[in-house]
Amino acid sequence: MDAAAVKHLRHELHTPLNHIIGYSEMLLEDAIEGQNDGLEPGLRTVYDNAQRLLVLINDFLGQARVDSGDVNVDNLPDQASAPLAAIFTAVEALEAQTRDADTEEAHRDVKRIAAATLALRNMIVDGRSSTASPTEKAEPLSGASTPPVRAAETGLILVVDDNADNREVLGRRLEREGHRVQQAEGGVEALQLLGAQSIDLVLLDVMMPEMDGYEVLQHLKADPQTRHIPVLMISALDEMDSVVRCIELGAEDYLPKPFDPVLLNARIGASLEKKRLRDRDAQHVKELAEWNQKLEERVAEQLSLVDRLGRLKRFFSPQLAELIVAGGADDPLKTHRRDITVCFLDLRGFTAFAEEVEPEEVMSVLREYHAEMGKLILDHEGTLERFTGDGMMIFFNDPVPVPNHGERAVRMALAMRECVTVLVKKWRKLGYELDLGIGIAHGYATIGAIGFEGRWDYGAIGSVTNLAARLCGEAKPGQILIAKRILAMTEEALEVEPAGELSLKGFQRPIPAFNVVGIKA
Repeated sequence: MDAAAVKHLRHELHTPLNHIIGYSEMLLEDAIEGQNDGLEPGLRTVYDNAQRLLVLINDFLGQARVDSGDVNVDNLPDQASAPLAAIFTAVEALEAQTRDADTEEAHRDVKRIAAATLALRNMIVDGRSSTASPTEKAEPLSGASTPPVRAAETGLILVVDDNADNREVLGRRLEREGHRVQQAEGGVEALQLLGAQSIDLVLLDVMMPEMDGYEVLQHLKADPQTRHIPVLMISALDEMDSVVRCIELGAEDYLPKPFDPVLLNARIGASLEKKRLRDRDAQHVKELAEWNQKLEERVAEQLSLVDRLGRLKRFFSPQLAELIVAGGADDPLKTHRRDITVCFLDLRGFTAFAEEVEPEEVMSVLREYHAEMGKLILDHEGTLERFTGDGMMIFFNDPVPVPNHGERAVRMALAMRECVTVLVKKWRKLGYELDLGIGIAHGYATIGAIGFEGRWDYGAIGSVTNLAARLCGEAKPGQILIAKRILAMTEEALEVEPAGELSLKGFQRPIPAFNVVGIKA
C-alpha cells in the first residue's frame, strides 16, 4: 500500500471516528453538568473505546509505519472488533435511555454516534476498496450494504454551462483531479442526465438561455430523487443577491468566476464527503426501516403463534400444543378422520349433590376433581375434548398418534378410579355422596373444529363417542365399562369381568360390555 493510499484510508477512518469522539465528548460535558442524568457511564464507554480505536488506527496507519514500509491492515478488523462491539452495546442502551421528549437533542446526537459507528465498522470490516489510491477508481464492495466508496473526494460530476469552452476547461481540470465528468450545455439536458444517471455533484452556471441556473436548481431540489445531490453554483455574477438566492434555493455554495482552483477543489471535496455521509445515513435509514418491517412481521407471526398455542392448550397438553405449533404434528383443527379411543367419565350422585349444597361447595368439589383428573389426562397424553360440570370426554390417538391407545385409555381410567377413591373418602366425611363412573369405546370418528367465528371448539363426532357416553351412563359407582373392541385390544393386559349385553339408547342391538377389575399381575 503506497503512502497516498494509507493517507486516504486514515482520512476515511478518522471522519466517522471524529464524529463519535466529538458528539460523545459534548454529551459527556452535558452529563457532568447534570443535563443528561444517568448517561455518563454509557457515554464514557463510547468515548474511551473511540479513543482506543483512534490509537489503534494511528498505530496501524501512522507515518512511522509508512516510512518503514511496514503497513499491514489485515489484523485491524480483529483488533477493532472489541471496542466497536463495546460502542455498539453502549449506544443501543443510550438510544433507549434518551427516547423521552426531554432528551430529544441528546437522542439525535446518540443516533449520529450510532450512524458514525456503523460507517466506521463498514470501512474497517467491509471497506477494503477504501484503500484504493486517490487517483484510481475503487471497485464496489461485493454485497456491501453501504454505497460504493470511490477514491477520496472524487466522484461523477455534472458540469452545466452553455459555453463550450467553459465546460471544456472546467471538465479537464476536474478529470486531472481524478473525477469523472459529464457535461450539459443547458438546463433541459442537465435535468435529463440527472434523471438517467447517478450524479454525485453538480457544478451549475447561473446565466444560461432557455432555462437558467435558478430554474434548474428549483427543479432539482423539488424532485425527491435528486434533491439530495449537492450543487455548487459557478457564475461570473458575484452580487450578494445572487449568492443569497442560490443558497436559499438549496445550493451548497457559490463560487464566482474566475474561480480559484484550490478553493474549488476544497468545496468539491467537502460537498462529496457530505453526500457520501448522507448516502450512508439514507442507506442506514433504509436498512433500519427494512429491519423494523421484518421485526414487525416476526412480532405479528409470533403473536399469531402465541394465540394459536393458547387455543390449542385448551384441548391438548402444553407439550403437544407446542409440537403442533412447531410443525411436528398436523393441524388438528382441520376436519379429518381418525381411529381413536374415547373415554367418558362423570360423577355419580352429582345432580342430587348440586341440589342439596351451596354453589360454593359445588365449585370447590369440581375444582378439586378437575385438577386431579387433568393431571392424569396430561400424564397419559390424552386429548380433552370437553368437560361439562362433572362430565369429561377424553380421546386418544389424535392429533398425534400414540401406541396402544386403547390400553393407554384404560390405564388412565384405572388411575382416575384410584384417585377418586381417595377423594370419595374425603367427600363422604363432608356428607357428599359422590363416586365415579367411566365408559370407554374404540372406533373411527370425524374430528376437527366445531363452532363459528369467534367461538371454536375441538370435537369428535361419530358412533364411538355415543357408545362411550352410553357405557359411562350405565356404569355403576366405581365401574369402568369397556366395549368389546377395547377388550380385544387390551385383554392380555387387563383383568375384566362380563357386565352383560346392554340395551343402549341409539343402538339397535344390545352391546356386550365388560367391567375392568384391574391390571393382570
